[in-house]
Amino acid sequence: MGRVTVRRRVLRIRDGVPSARPDTLAAEEPMEIRVGGRPLTVTMRTPGDDFDLAAGFLVGEGVVHAADDMTGIRYCAGATADGGNTYNVVDVALAPGVAMPTASLERNFYTTSSCGLCGKAGLDAVRMATRWSVAEDPLSVGPELLASLPGKLRAAQKVFDSTGGLHAAGLFTADGELLCLREDVGRHNAVDKVVGHALRSGLLPLRGTLLMVSGRASFELVQKAVLAGIPLLAAVSAPSSLAVDLAAESGLTLIGFLRGTSMNLYAGAERLQPQPVS
Repeated sequence: MGRVTVRRRVLRIRDGVPSARPDTLAAEEPMEIRVGGRPLTVTMRTPGDDFDLAAGFLVGEGVVHAADDMTGIRYCAGATADGGNTYNVVDVALAPGVAMPTASLERNFYTTSSCGLCGKAGLDAVRMATRWSVAEDPLSVGPELLASLPGKLRAAQKVFDSTGGLHAAGLFTADGELLCLREDVGRHNAVDKVVGHALRSGLLPLRGTLLMVSGRASFELVQKAVLAGIPLLAAVSAPSSLAVDLAAESGLTLIGFLRGTSMNLYAGAERLQPQPVS
């Protein structure tokens, strides 16, 4: 799996008996995203699908909306002092007429799962950046289909099987077909990789699709789903209060604690068919 995983020697203790053995870990390395040669942010990620990650990040920031908003993505050569390439610096070239990110988007610190907007300012910023309305999406799904998503997501997590240390994001059709799955140490990165893949494939907005994530549903993940035109976000764990606020305001269906046939609907329950009894 190359740089996606690394091997480390560990001391394993079972029933009080220690033994030394090699273990497989999920790789984590910093990646700097540049736009037009100008540094924008550094995110800690699992190497792989880096161009999708960069493109998806820019969708989530409202910078790009379609594949032709970019003219290219490349690794920066000579990223080290001796001229070597670390494959940890990615530069995105925007198409003529596409505005460069504003100075307010420049992040001179590591992007983590907690990075994002907050409060009323965050809601206003997403509202201003949204090009497509997910509230108008006619998606309708049944509880049986939703209940099948965690199992399908888990079954497709190949790197998780060897490390046990990666989040996953999966994009599904309204019939439950898996369109794209990405894994990463950061759940926000996994979503960016999915959205970036869709952008580069010319699939945005992602109408009629469902996004399933392996962790909790943060404000940032709801933000990314809304900006990609995804009408339904489901998570195996809890959402935050601001995530619910943004989902309700945007018309996105937000589901948490999706485990087996059990789930909590926090917003957009009208998309569940048959309609649940309140």
